[in-house]
Amino acid sequence: MPTAQSQSFPVSVVKNFTEITKMRLSVSVVFSSIAGYLLGTDSINFFTLFILGVGGYCMVGASNVFNQIIEKDRDALMDRTKDRPIPAGRMGVTSAFILACLLTLIGIAILYIINPMTALFGAISIFMYVSMYTPLKTKTPLAVFVGAFPGAIPFMLGWVAATNDFGIEPGTLFMIQFFWQFPHFWAIGWFLFDDYKKGGFFMLPNGKRDKGTAIQIVLYCIWTVLASLIPAVGVTGSLYLTPFSAVLIAVIGIWLIYYAVRLFKLRTEKAAKQLMLVSVSYITLLQLIYVLDKFIR
Repeated sequence: MPTAQSQSFPVSVVKNFTEITKMRLSVSVVFSSIAGYLLGTDSINFFTLFILGVGGYCMVGASNVFNQIIEKDRDALMDRTKDRPIPAGRMGVTSAFILACLLTLIGIAILYIINPMTALFGAISIFMYVSMYTPLKTKTPLAVFVGAFPGAIPFMLGWVAATNDFGIEPGTLFMIQFFWQFPHFWAIGWFLFDDYKKGGFFMLPNGKRDKGTAIQIVLYCIWTVLASLIPAVGVTGSLYLTPFSAVLIAVIGIWLIYYAVRLFKLRTEKAAKQLMLVSVSYITLLQLIYVLDKFIR
């Protein structure tokens, strides 16, 4: 019979893997890529869809592992991150580095099978996240601006995977998710301000939880919603949104802006956390509406 130790070993390996690759975040990114693929394809190739998901998870997971290697000492200082595998001592830096390299190579190879352009954008995403965004987080609030580039790639990556082309359509998907990054991460930076401060991270645009930061959050929410409605005007090529779906996007956009204005008025951690949750709901609902609009009309 297997011992308790032999039973717990594979469980701990899986737990460490899901934690260090940030499974929930990685799955949400893969969801964005799949939504982009469905918007770009004329006929669904389920094999391509599957390997896009696997390759996408590998790339995002690799970025997260490299990030946690670089920030291991700072992670140990923050309540939110001190129990991650490396600072908690459940995984060594060497093991994590080998895992990150393997995930990178596997991810790029899998995305290359789809087409070279998809692999290129995946590689750019990892490079910008690890080599630019991560180091800048302790230097300047502009890190969020730099991080918005790799963060916005997944939605458009799916379209590129479907078409092997980059044009106005994936550019529009990129723009939507680019603008969305700012209120989302500034809301996180707001309610985790004290914890981030322990690790020496600068996440808010002016370094303070004040009206200046809050008004920028409101503005970026407005720009996100306006960018989301551009396909309804008919100027984004084959990426088109029907009037009915545009109304739905406008409704959830008002919902997003409402919570941004609420944060501006209250300036509390609770209001920031609510905005963060609403922002996640907004981008998920938006992608669902876009996909359903294409296949139902």
